[in-house]
Amino acid sequence: MNTIAIIGASTDRSKFGNKAVRAYVDRGWTVFPVHPSAGEIEGLRVYRSVSEVPQPLDRVSMYLPAERTLPLLDDIAAADPEEFWLNPGSESDELIEAATHRGLNVVAACSIVDIGASPANYPT
Repeated sequence: MNTIAIIGASTDRSKFGNKAVRAYVDRGWTVFPVHPSAGEIEGLRVYRSVSEVPQPLDRVSMYLPAERTLPLLDDIAAADPEEFWLNPGSESDELIEAATHRGLNVVAACSIVDIGASPANYPT
């Protein structure tokens, strides 16, 4: 079973953090949306932080700007995902270096496209 935490998941269906939730669910992944205040996204329970996710993660996918992600890196590293995806707009050289230094396997690319989906297939 494939598991993913989507950090920056959103209730707004026009945002990529929501499109990712829908795309991964459609592809059969177990999805853990992460957002500090949302209670439910697309029918899924939302976790306030990646440290609250109740099982091991194959992937963490970021939909936050780099400056908001840097403070989360220790929790992400502690979750020990197999892959740490920085989607377009979420990456920076500083973030990639800091994540790599913490032992994360960084992939800077669109995680939705990686699973054979297109964000265009998930309208608002």
